[in-house]
Amino acid sequence: MADHSAPGGIELLPVPGLPEFRPGDDLAAALADAAPWLRDGDVVVVTSKVVSKVEGRLVTVPTDPEERDAVRRRWVEAESVRVLARKSRTLITQNKLGIVQAASGVDASNVAGDEIALLPVDPDASAVALRADLLARLGVTVGVVVTDTMGRAWRVGQTDAAIGSAGLAVVHRYRGQVDGQGNELVVTEVAVADEIAAAADLVKGKLGATPVAVLRGLSIEDDGSTARDLTRPIEDDLFRLGTEEAIAQGRAEAVLVRRSVRAFTDEPVDPALLRRAVAAALTAPAPHHTRPVRFVHVRSRRAALLTAMRDRWEADLRADGWDDERIARRVKRGDLLHGATEVVLPFLVREGAHDYPDTRRASAEVTMFTVAGGAAVQGLLVALAAEGVASCWVSSTIFCADVVRRVLDLPDGWEPLGAVAVGHPVEPLVPRAPRDLDEGFLEL
Repeated sequence: MADHSAPGGIELLPVPGLPEFRPGDDLAAALADAAPWLRDGDVVVVTSKVVSKVEGRLVTVPTDPEERDAVRRRWVEAESVRVLARKSRTLITQNKLGIVQAASGVDASNVAGDEIALLPVDPDASAVALRADLLARLGVTVGVVVTDTMGRAWRVGQTDAAIGSAGLAVVHRYRGQVDGQGNELVVTEVAVADEIAAAADLVKGKLGATPVAVLRGLSIEDDGSTARDLTRPIEDDLFRLGTEEAIAQGRAEAVLVRRSVRAFTDEPVDPALLRRAVAAALTAPAPHHTRPVRFVHVRSRRAALLTAMRDRWEADLRADGWDDERIARRVKRGDLLHGATEVVLPFLVREGAHDYPDTRRASAEVTMFTVAGGAAVQGLLVALAAEGVASCWVSSTIFCADVVRRVLDLPDGWEPLGAVAVGHPVEPLVPRAPRDLDEGFLEL
């Protein structure tokens, strides 16, 4: 692709003398009358408000400011596909064109006091039609850019950007080219149509009733691209949600993203990440203001522990009358802990538990502490998932508590609550759908 720069310089020419457009007006005819001087290769830059007006995208609203604002907000929601961010009364939305901007592009400026303007239904098609009409009327082949004013992430102020285009390549890709210092450019892409839109606004302005400008002297080529090609898919956008919306989504998906994962990559787990997850898990509720849960990160003694646990498991199954082949198949399930990147063992320590003389309350005390231990284990699994790390809880240590305490040299009062395999998932963690409430939730 040839460079789009213009060695001889470029000109920005306002098109004065245009009428106040209304629905049904002939935009091409008005432009042909006001700018008979158009040449081949010019780029005609038209504010979307004009296109909206001639295409009848005006909505009558009450003149009372509060009522007008309420109607406008309803149209903002109607024109949006989803709300991505909220800031005070401003909504940042993805509209039906796929464009992310404030208020779905619904605008109350430069229209009558009892009207608001919606964006054109298909600005690219509007640009194509205007280009063809100018060719028919003036015999010139021009590019056309339809613009709208937008804010930018991390930047103060607004600028015009292309929402419709015809007759020019909207993006210039420099990848593979070499700069003046001999460096090969890798990812540089210039949004030419947006640059044209912003430049033209310098002579159109917002208050001067000059909705059209012409950019002359730029070397353009038509590769069939349109302004829609400038819209980044939401799923690929690093800033696809506002802060409040991102936090809300994280809260909604925190538990749903946790699932039992049994296959991990070779990527190591950051020790600081593991410590953060454990610290979060230790905030789980506990009886009597106690801290009854301990997490043990098994490292140097892991092989010895898993071997001893397997020996006990095989002995138990053999005592149950199982043959060697059947035992081998069953204990293979324990390979998960051998293959995990890290293994963390939760323990329950009933320090501070009340000692009741009757069986009923004593049993309830045991259950209460056990529930607290389970809450902490679930907290660890969710905290790991929130960091993008996979895990799988298995019950194995509960069935050989004495073996675990002996190998790890732990006190008799430490009760194992299973084992947690930890590692980076082979596939990214995604939230699953909540379960149906039919069996699990009763209202009495």
